[in-house]
Amino acid sequence: MIATYGRTIYPTGHDAHRQRLIELRERRSMDERLADTRRAAVLPGGRAQHLVERFPPTRGRPGSKVGPLYHGTYRQELLTMLYVTIAVESPGLIPETGDLAWIAEMGEETALDMACAELDREARALLEREPATLWPAIERALALSENSPQLQLRQEATRLSALYRSMWAPRESADGEPYVDDPPFEGVRQILDVLLMVADDGHAPGTRVRMLASPHENRIATVVGAVWGSPGPPVAYRVQVEESTIRLTAETADLVVLADQESLAR
Repeated sequence: MIATYGRTIYPTGHDAHRQRLIELRERRSMDERLADTRRAAVLPGGRAQHLVERFPPTRGRPGSKVGPLYHGTYRQELLTMLYVTIAVESPGLIPETGDLAWIAEMGEETALDMACAELDREARALLEREPATLWPAIERALALSENSPQLQLRQEATRLSALYRSMWAPRESADGEPYVDDPPFEGVRQILDVLLMVADDGHAPGTRVRMLASPHENRIATVVGAVWGSPGPPVAYRVQVEESTIRLTAETADLVVLADQESLAR
């Protein structure tokens, strides 16, 4: 199947622990689904927590040299910061609290996805900014939101402002050299990539593909991210050629999704 078509949300893989988590989610009771959608309707932090749990970490197959996916410390916090930033920069993209609460009572997370589609796409777009531009925007949004009339936003901003300062505080490594932890930009990008594919189709990070174009024709690669254009499916994918550290951007028509992924295309 050419990667221009179809949908793979939870690619098949070797990660048995992640597969068990996914299967447990699918077997949730109606009460559990309601509790989850009610939390997912609470912006900004509740939705961020919901998405991080919905798309748990994994990693590439052994020997592929593809590292962690959907991974990184503070994924939930970074995603919440993005939502706070949107609330300041583009408040019109924030759905009404009452509307989200009403939708949550359906117990269908995809209904909330539809209501938050523009918000989530803008959060993904923020991650295309250079860190030197994005971090000051986040810092400014947190500072402004600490005085917000909205209680939920004000509480989250106060908590995250302290975390933001902590994230940038140098730590001492084993050899005595100071360092700062890398923010989980890639992990959050991957979470938002797969979320957008739920509505718009596409193949999630972790999907294995065969490449059609030279110089890597017939090599197997793993999707590690998506390239988005106007509303709709991805226009290209960022892939890592397996058994190498080569990463490149490939057009959707230049990739074939491996057959063993298709059984979990949903």
